[in-house]
Amino acid sequence: MQFLWTLVQVLQIISALSMIGLVLVQHGKGADMGASFGSGASGSLFGATGSANFLSRSTAVAATVFFLATLGLAYAGNLRHAVVSDQPSVFDQAASAAASSASAGASAVPAAAKSASGAALIPTK
Repeated sequence: MQFLWTLVQVLQIISALSMIGLVLVQHGKGADMGASFGSGASGSLFGATGSANFLSRSTAVAATVFFLATLGLAYAGNLRHAVVSDQPSVFDQAASAAASSASAGASAVPAAAKSASGAALIPTK
């Protein structure tokens, strides 16, 4: 299971980096930055419009792999936490602590409030 977890994490990182690179290499309409990748040359590696199609499809594939890897990691992380943790959650611990302090401190609150307010320290004539 640990090998699969690591494999999906590596796949997600590689797809994220490739998506960043592919988006940076692409050019918008009217931009001349992509001239070396076939924006106007018919004899280029991908053809006249081949680089735009190749880059956009490659970006879509990288985005799909990234999305599926993210869903897989989220599902596996949730499963992993449920199997490993037989302790109550932080919210359960906080709720039980609040309930126990509320029941124990209900009778001590008026006495504590008087001493905390400083009313006992005020001299009376």
